[in-house]
Amino acid sequence: MEKKLQPIVGKLEKEFGGVGSEYRGDASVTLPAEKIVAACQWVQNQGFELLSAMTAVDYFPQETPRFHVLYQFTSVSKNLALTVRVPVAGVNPSLPTISHLYRNANWRERELWDMFGIKFHGHPDLRRILMPADWEGHPLRKDYPLGYEEPQFTFNFKEINLRKPYAKN
Repeated sequence: MEKKLQPIVGKLEKEFGGVGSEYRGDASVTLPAEKIVAACQWVQNQGFELLSAMTAVDYFPQETPRFHVLYQFTSVSKNLALTVRVPVAGVNPSLPTISHLYRNANWRERELWDMFGIKFHGHPDLRRILMPADWEGHPLRKDYPLGYEEPQFTFNFKEINLRKPYAKN
């Protein structure tokens, strides 16, 4: 971990109840959901002016926590990166919004709502951003039905070709 990040990670652990970790030199802090807004405000005040990524991980069939929401903060001026992870329960998954702190969180939170079904309380415009408005479900959840077509290879070409709509004449 970068020496410049050690006091930041230490403060997140002490003041916000976080658990710090490091993997291949990248610092990560897992924080409780109720402290995410205050922690993000503090991180922003430390010079992390960019929310460079925001995504989620689905740990289905595990339900508590089912999801982890990941916030990737970057300090361009200090050349530092910090990942904050927040565990979210599988039943009615929700977090408070940080769109008032980082403007680009608006679309990133909408994407997480659209793809994973994680609601962000206080979001100014939480609606679908990638899928059509009438779409049912959230496609990046592991329990989402696949509904795919089997790939056609040389060994199964004839079998799959017989199931194609044009073969039913």
